Amino acid sequence: MIRAKILGLGSYVPDRVVTNDELRFLNPKHERQTEPQMDTSDEWIRKRTGIQERRYVPAGETWRTSDLGKLAAERALEDAGLEAKDIDCIIFGTLSPDIHFPGSAVFMQEKLGINSHYCACYDIRQQCSGFVYGLEMADAFIKAGKYKRVLLVGAEIHSHSLDYTTRGRDVTVLFGDGAGAVVMGPVETTDPREGVLYTRGHADGSGAWGLYLKIFDIGVHGMVDYDPKDREVNSTLYPQMKGKAVFMNAVKQMVAASKEALAATGLSWDDIDWFVPHQANLRINETVVQYGKIPPEKALNTIMFYGNTTAATVPLTIDHYRQEGKVKKGDLVLSTVFGAGFTWGSAVFRV
Repeated sequence: MIRAKILGLGSYVPDRVVTNDELRFLNPKHERQTEPQMDTSDEWIRKRTGIQERRYVPAGETWRTSDLGKLAAERALEDAGLEAKDIDCIIFGTLSPDIHFPGSAVFMQEKLGINSHYCACYDIRQQCSGFVYGLEMADAFIKAGKYKRVLLVGAEIHSHSLDYTTRGRDVTVLFGDGAGAVVMGPVETTDPREGVLYTRGHADGSGAWGLYLKIFDIGVHGMVDYDPKDREVNSTLYPQMKGKAVFMNAVKQMVAASKEALAATGLSWDDIDWFVPHQANLRINETVVQYGKIPPEKALNTIMFYGNTTAATVPLTIDHYRQEGKVKKGDLVLSTVFGAGFTWGSAVFRV
């Protein structure tokens, strides 16, 4: 039986650390100012989100999401003992693409030096659910024999598109820049607990306007019907969120998806080594652990250090703890995610 397996794992975060206290001094180009630009504090942010700091690309430099994806991908390839030319499919998850189109996967393909016309490139826009959705795609492709080496990348640059004023505070404090990647391939085995054991994506479009970034409206002639430089009318330029609705739905669906994954695989928490939830808010994850009756010592969180890196959070978190020696090769992970759309899902796989 052919099963899909993670062959390599890698991640990348910029060197620049932005603490909660520094965040309130940043201008729209995330440059440090002498006077506060946002009414917030370290205590306010920690209490509501659990975040202590996040990583940003350097201010004043030209970074694009595919650049971060490339660096994470190179580390995953090295971990797998493969070269970029071995990849025949790229799946790139992001909500912060390099440009509107084409997708970021083709830009990263070129930066990796993959010249083969037989390397397919997919971009998926499932935001915080991007990794699990991408894992489901890669798993299906490999089991069907369609592709042999799939590079799945989640990458984000949020720092360029946040509202660094009190108006945008609730969203801005949450996000950071980063990337995570896995290389996947086939393994011949009769062991039902080898490789990727389970994936399942869900969606509920009635929640689409609960968390979104509009920027433009294709239904409007010219797409943009406001002055981006006028603060009285440019809120559309920045992410919008109904915080309570997102929190409640995230907890509900992540708990349900976790239980669904265990039921479908016949596993219990005794069988699972690590629970890796999407890193949107530490308070969400703590509540999911509580109501999902998940052993707290098995829950891995990195939002304290990196903020919410949306499509990158799951591989970034796993790699963070692997580098610390906590997560080891062969460990069984249950990951559950929730994001804009609303979309959510879960997966069970070996690292």
